[in-house]
Amino acid sequence: MTHAYSELYLSNAQGVLGSMLDHAVYDMKWKLDDFYGAFINSGIAYRFGIGEPKFTVGMSGAEVAREVVRCVTGRTTEIEPSSPFERSPEYWAGWSVAYYEWIRNIPFERINKTVPITEIVSMYSPYHEADITHTVVELDRRMESRREGSTLARLRAYADMTQRMLAESSGVSIRMIEQYEQGKKNIDHASASTVYRLARALNCSMEELIM
Repeated sequence: MTHAYSELYLSNAQGVLGSMLDHAVYDMKWKLDDFYGAFINSGIAYRFGIGEPKFTVGMSGAEVAREVVRCVTGRTTEIEPSSPFERSPEYWAGWSVAYYEWIRNIPFERINKTVPITEIVSMYSPYHEADITHTVVELDRRMESRREGSTLARLRAYADMTQRMLAESSGVSIRMIEQYEQGKKNIDHASASTVYRLARALNCSMEELIM
């Protein structure tokens, strides 16, 4: 699987995301789900996920947290990060989801819609003591168990589009969309132009559509 950025930067990116959540919750006093929603809505989650150096290696977790707040509220804050003796469950959740986003190449927003960040925090015990691969396996299990229909159907639902709307926007026939969603045809075997048109209409990557 192709990753958005080099593995050389992964460890640093994990630490940044972990520190960001820890700082937001314990120092800035945000509710975790509210802040994580702001992280996604600000566009920073997308930029982080594609490996933009400014966020994955160029800023501390606290700096990224402050940038999220600035983007969504227009306000700046100078709250300094504390130095906890132990890593918090929120830190572990951020560290883990950064790895999962990288290894599976699934956007943060999509992960959160299926397995919310608060649920990942609840996995802290016992997974924080295990190798990260165990967390990946469990997240895979939860993501798969909550799949509703085909990938195309789920992405269409996320985009709040009917099959007819998608057909009109993409130029792909309703009949073909129905066949892909019902599993009568395998979208993995579709032409590149068909996948491209569907992905563009759904505002997602071609990789998301055929994964």
